[in-house]
Amino acid sequence: MIGVMGIHIAPAEVADFHQVLADHPRYWGERDLRSLHLLALVQEFGPTCLVARAEDGIRGYVFGFVTPDRTGYAHLIATRDDTRGTGLGRRLYTAFAEAAERHGARRLKAITSVENTGSIAFHRSLGFDAKVVDDYNGPGRPMAVFHRDLPLDVPRPHPR
Repeated sequence: MIGVMGIHIAPAEVADFHQVLADHPRYWGERDLRSLHLLALVQEFGPTCLVARAEDGIRGYVFGFVTPDRTGYAHLIATRDDTRGTGLGRRLYTAFAEAAERHGARRLKAITSVENTGSIAFHRSLGFDAKVVDDYNGPGRPMAVFHRDLPLDVPRPHPR
């Protein structure tokens, strides 16, 4: 668990999951990604589903798990609209990587749509290799697929 600048990163609880869904537009804007939020992830993979809490609520979260081939898969990562650009996404990913390593992960993986240039740039800044995989999400649905080895040793930006 990491606590900096009044933000405490800890495993997500069921109530946190419901709060994230209630505040969905604060994390995702106009994009409706509620169907990608699976309560089973929090219930079954609690130690690798993390929220960044502050006095004013959940400022960000990452929901992921470790696969049988020892890959830490980050399924969703988001920061609240008022915390973007503060380094919180990087801190959440670092906390996820550490939790995944504790559960046997040797590498990290994530995916996003090929149109999500912000996510692609963010993952590249963390040292991920990015590759477009045709038909990854079904026929005619390519995805950007990210991989990188652990540990996640990346320089932390200076807080604003």
